[in-house]
Amino acid sequence: MTTFTLIGAGHVGRVLGRLLVAQAGWQLQQVLTRSAASATQAVEFIGSGSPIEDYAALAPAQVFILAVSDDQIVPASAALAQAVPLAGSVVFHCSGALASDRLQAVRAAGGAVASVHPIRSFADPQAVAQAFAGTYCGMEGDAAALAVLTPALQAIGAQPVPIDAAAKTVYHAAAVFASNYLVTVLDAALRAYQAAGIPEAVARQLVQPLASESMANVFRLGAATALSGPIARGDMATVERQLKAVSAWDGPSGDLYQALIAPTTVLAQRKLAAAGGE
Repeated sequence: MTTFTLIGAGHVGRVLGRLLVAQAGWQLQQVLTRSAASATQAVEFIGSGSPIEDYAALAPAQVFILAVSDDQIVPASAALAQAVPLAGSVVFHCSGALASDRLQAVRAAGGAVASVHPIRSFADPQAVAQAFAGTYCGMEGDAAALAVLTPALQAIGAQPVPIDAAAKTVYHAAAVFASNYLVTVLDAALRAYQAAGIPEAVARQLVQPLASESMANVFRLGAATALSGPIARGDMATVERQLKAVSAWDGPSGDLYQALIAPTTVLAQRKLAAAGGE
């Protein structure tokens, strides 16, 4: 039975701890947080483990999970390396933006390191714990660490996806493009319709089928094939007229429109190449 300790007890740490105990058969030894109350709450959510609030109380374990904020990963790694022997242990953090190289103190102490980033929202830990199966987890790190973590993730229903550690920040930006910036672009569409005299509620009804069908085509056919519109047709005169009109209406939206021209043109070229065009 693999023993593990949880350092940090936010939503991600609690869910992983609970699932590793219940579905992977791991044994939770301790939960360390900056307050006894939060550690106790985490232990209650997970259903096992002992709450502690000081690195000095840590006992050795086969795996340590650093479920702390990004700015605490390096100091937590250093504190852990000073507190317990780590030779042969696996230590991983859960950041989507940072790679396992932030755990150099652990490596220097003989531990194997990794990062594991579950790609989903953890706003409701109870609901996530009950429906975690199928969750993709971007992961990278030392081979020894991945050899331990991959089967454990599979046991809790995750789908591990190997990623390039050197591109970890770009990997994290992918979620921003797919979620945050998509909302920003849709907001520009809604406001543009409203500028044409269409009420906001009606604008949402106009945008929904366009956006939904475009996204469905991307997931079904790929982005290049799914691209339509004036740039895909090579109608740059229309693009120029739209850019001038949008810029005159709203400067920031004009800047956004202009910023999207170049990457959309590249995408259109990929579409043409895939179709066998010149």
